[in-house]
Amino acid sequence: MANHKSSLKRIRSSEKNRLRNRYQSRTTRNAIKKLKESDKKEAETLLPSVISMIDRLAKKNVIHDNKAGHLKSQVARHVAAL
Repeated sequence: MANHKSSLKRIRSSEKNRLRNRYQSRTTRNAIKKLKESDKKEAETLLPSVISMIDRLAKKNVIHDNKAGHLKSQVARHVAAL
């Protein structure tokens, strides 16, 4: 276990950040699944919010920029193919 005050604080803050990142990425994955299961009209309305969620994850370095681009492309292709 850590002894320094700063390392104890780092442990607390990193755990808080980990839980927040986990929640946001899980929410985004669920939104992507929901979009892929929906019909065309609903998918078109969900697309901007899903892309926004993916961009936010990439901006906060929860996912890599290239993965974000790949996911956005995949979702856009899916909606276009409906």
